[in-house]
Amino acid sequence: MIRTVLIFFLVFYTIQVFAQPTQTIRGTVIDDASNAPIGFATVVLLETNPNLGATTDTSGNFTIKNVPVGRYDLKVTFVGYEPAIIREVTLISAKQTFLSIQLRENTALLGEIVIKPRVNKEQALNSMATVSAQMLSVEEAKRYAGGFDDPARLASSMAGVASNTSENGIIVRGNAPKFLQWKMEGVEIPNPNHFGDLNSLGGGTITALSSQMLANSDFFTGAFPAEYNNALSGVFDIAMRTGNNEKREHTFQLGFLGIDASSEGPFKKGGRASYLFNYRYSTFALLAPLLPENAGSIKYQDLSFKLNFPTKKAGIFSFWGIGMTDGALAKAKTESADWKYFDDKERNDIKQNMGAAGISHKYFFKNNAYLKTTLAATATNTDWATQELNPELKLLPKSSINNTNWNFVLSSFINKKFSARHTNKTGILLTGMMYNILLKNAPAPGIAPQEIVHANGFSSVISGYSSSSVNLTDKLVMNIGVNAQVFTLNNHYTVEPRLGFRQQLNKKQSIGVAYGLHSRLEKLNYYFNNALATGEKAINKNLDFTKAHHFVLSYDCNITDLIHFKVEPYFQKLYNVPVIADSSFSFINLQNDLFFGEKLQNTGEGRNYGIDITLEKYISKGYYYLFTASVYNSEYKGGDQVWRNSRFNRNYVFNFLIGKEWKMGKNDQNVLSLNTRFTYQGGNRYSPINEAASNLAKDIVYNETNAFSLQADPSLNVHFTASYKVNKKKSSREIALKILNVTGQPDFKGYRYNLIDNKIEQDVASVLIPNLSYKIEF
Repeated sequence: MIRTVLIFFLVFYTIQVFAQPTQTIRGTVIDDASNAPIGFATVVLLETNPNLGATTDTSGNFTIKNVPVGRYDLKVTFVGYEPAIIREVTLISAKQTFLSIQLRENTALLGEIVIKPRVNKEQALNSMATVSAQMLSVEEAKRYAGGFDDPARLASSMAGVASNTSENGIIVRGNAPKFLQWKMEGVEIPNPNHFGDLNSLGGGTITALSSQMLANSDFFTGAFPAEYNNALSGVFDIAMRTGNNEKREHTFQLGFLGIDASSEGPFKKGGRASYLFNYRYSTFALLAPLLPENAGSIKYQDLSFKLNFPTKKAGIFSFWGIGMTDGALAKAKTESADWKYFDDKERNDIKQNMGAAGISHKYFFKNNAYLKTTLAATATNTDWATQELNPELKLLPKSSINNTNWNFVLSSFINKKFSARHTNKTGILLTGMMYNILLKNAPAPGIAPQEIVHANGFSSVISGYSSSSVNLTDKLVMNIGVNAQVFTLNNHYTVEPRLGFRQQLNKKQSIGVAYGLHSRLEKLNYYFNNALATGEKAINKNLDFTKAHHFVLSYDCNITDLIHFKVEPYFQKLYNVPVIADSSFSFINLQNDLFFGEKLQNTGEGRNYGIDITLEKYISKGYYYLFTASVYNSEYKGGDQVWRNSRFNRNYVFNFLIGKEWKMGKNDQNVLSLNTRFTYQGGNRYSPINEAASNLAKDIVYNETNAFSLQADPSLNVHFTASYKVNKKKSSREIALKILNVTGQPDFKGYRYNLIDNKIEQDVASVLIPNLSYKIEF
């Protein structure tokens, strides 16, 4: 199949042109600490002959015109600042490329030391990150096999991250996906994945975050800076890019998964304000034969936008938002002879919506300081009704979820650069939470559903932080800060110190060490659940924050200018984890039990320790590779005070990505790209089955005394991407084939009971998703 598609690419797209298309590279150069523009900086495209480049104006802006389409590295220099190299900048004929480049002021006296250029891919965008931080590139999300234009799936190729093919929940260093925080434009947003939190808390099918909308973003896997609260395992800090304010540009894509359309440009010619939006409609109907039963009914839509309004004296205003709507219907089988599993006689009707929108304002003072304030609102709504056929083939209610949550957020911080050696960021975050939650579940077939949660009201989380980056010497940087937050529902609070040091050993090597105390609240419904055994209401309203100490070491080495190596050993100590007394149960292992109805106490513990390794060759001479390895152990202690493997303790994850590009066409203006990814990881953990009890109940009954003592077989997943891009004078066309899980490797989900054969069977999902698409940009 792949060979046929490649031949089609070449036959259909062999176009001869007489002049190589060119395009413009624009951007701004700013100080990484104060965000102040840097005028008269030099920007040069490396390996061009003669050299192409430009000098920034007094506002830090630069323009390089008539650049032949292709891939470039840029070098940016300015007196008194460390040089920077921007890797893998892609230029196509249809759209201008815009870059925001940060330079770090040099604290050493001129002539004291030799300054090696900083490479943008090696460090996070957040200058106060010390360790366990990775900049995720939008271009990589499009190029890497398995990325599927999905930042969450791209993150799974990073060291320290595990995931499944059938869903994109991010397991960071053995922690549950629900412990990850998603941020957009500085504000925490609900899980931005379609059908999020239904099969797996923190996961979903595919993200609503379009690569057409995103700027490069930061992904943290431990000991993150003080500005981040309510996150236990990691933070995905997403930034939306600003639309082109010089010319209107459009993209349209049609594929097996649906349509995708985006547009950007100035509101009026010559103006500084711009717009950017993206709309997507998808359905799995065309892929139904390749997917699990009923998956073909899945439909979803999403819309995102950003409007940007720079002013001369009042700062920059922006209005941004993202919204999505999902729907799926699984019908019950009307012939009782076809009831092989319990879900065969169930009808599930799912509707889900999520939205977030905000107004941001950034104002620059004259003393190397700026103030950024965001007022935002987020909303989620889940309506999931499950009915079950009785022996008379009559549908009876089994369970229902009717949840609506609104968050109103005020975020404001001031960032001040006191000198080349000291920068401070101090801010507040106020989150008001309005909720209306109704969960019902039938304790047994034929019995009317009982209320598990019925609550509505308003609560809030109040948080403040202060963080400083201090250059103690020319080679030693200290990042220090503190975050505090209080949950007004029960008045529990937490004060969390953060500290990190990074030492530059020489121009190629550096080491780092960091510590942080981090915490996270549970989903609101768990605070209001009723006790199924006693009928007591809101029995867990007094739950405290789950907390964790993070300790991380880091060694960073540039083996060559193009090969980067990093090693990070780490240890995490979790405590205050909700557990059930005298039981192996712990919220560390919670996956998707929304109908939980037991009394909890904050006496559980957990520990994650391991080592993450990254070896990356940046793309040059048309090829790149990335190898990541994670070897770790994840354990927990439940209410019975016994240490066990956690559900997410896979023990190891290995990724190898490699890709090659070939320039084609008379003037090398077209690009054929082949990319693949291999992921080999340990299997999911699960509990032994009590076979006698299962056969008696005609349902799976686990032996929770030995919880998660067994492990599924390791899995090897292979992903593949092929694309052919044609650059014409004013447009570019691309045909691409992206395949998730080429070999159909199944995800092990546990066991289920076969009602026809009266036996226990493995529950596995083999998901192979191909997407053949055609995209035009103009």
